[in-house]
Amino acid sequence: MDFGGDISQIQLTQTYFRFLEQMSIKLETLRTFCTVAQTGNLAEAANRLGRTQSAVSMTLKQFEEHLGRKLFQGERKAQLSTLGEQVFEQAHKQVRAYDETIQGIEGAAQSRHGQIRIASVPSVAAVVFPAVTDHMTKRFPGVKIEMRDTHTSQVLDALLSGRADIGIASGHHPLNGIEAVPLFRDAFGLVASTDHPLAQATQPPTLADVVTPMFVKNTLCDLIQTPAFLETIEKSDVTIQNTLSLIAMVQTGDWVTILPQTVTRFLPDDTVFRPIADLSDQREVYLYVRTRTAHASITQGCADFIRSRDWS
Repeated sequence: MDFGGDISQIQLTQTYFRFLEQMSIKLETLRTFCTVAQTGNLAEAANRLGRTQSAVSMTLKQFEEHLGRKLFQGERKAQLSTLGEQVFEQAHKQVRAYDETIQGIEGAAQSRHGQIRIASVPSVAAVVFPAVTDHMTKRFPGVKIEMRDTHTSQVLDALLSGRADIGIASGHHPLNGIEAVPLFRDAFGLVASTDHPLAQATQPPTLADVVTPMFVKNTLCDLIQTPAFLETIEKSDVTIQNTLSLIAMVQTGDWVTILPQTVTRFLPDDTVFRPIADLSDQREVYLYVRTRTAHASITQGCADFIRSRDWS
């Protein structure tokens, strides 16, 4: 089938899943395609997959025949086509979700004392995870604890797909079969190195002082709705998603960012958090708990502990 012309993301996703249903595209076909796309060559992909190079090449050929379009530019498989980039995004999600599901199943089977899986946004995980680990290992000896830090959308995806029992995320998102409980609120402020002029100024900085071409945007900035911020954020050309990389950028002394106050608990000594005079937005953090889990008492015990603490 030829997709023909430009395809929207929604159309591509719908067409992709129709292929899976109608043509029974196997998971291993998606895994093979993703591995080649990630490595950029057949030999390395074949080595990782434990298959022959000719077998990998044949799998890709059959996949492209199903789609009616090329997934790679040229024959060397070094660069994806436009369609290949879109298919990779969808295929990689499916392969990753499958692998995580299998890991969860095997983990549950191997655990004689139960299992708890928690997903949290990084800025809260650094504060919550150590205390939760200490509490759970003492209250439920032998329990298997799996924790991951990731963005809010992926926390919600993990809950909905059953890959997490408990989630901690920014904002309120109603989800079927999942209880949402307000956990805490914290204010946004400037994060800069201690020797940065804005860190040493006697008066609190303003948004005009902070959001300059040397401002680094991060995903949590999307929660800020102050009009002045939305007007000035266009001045920022740099975005960093990973919290550790973001802090490392700030530590250079040249760049600044805006983060919730909770991060002050794990900021390095050479960085500082300061309130911003004309920024009143607060980040709302919610605790999400699946109402049905394989180990309900363990999930509830963990959720009760998280709710009982003041994390702000």
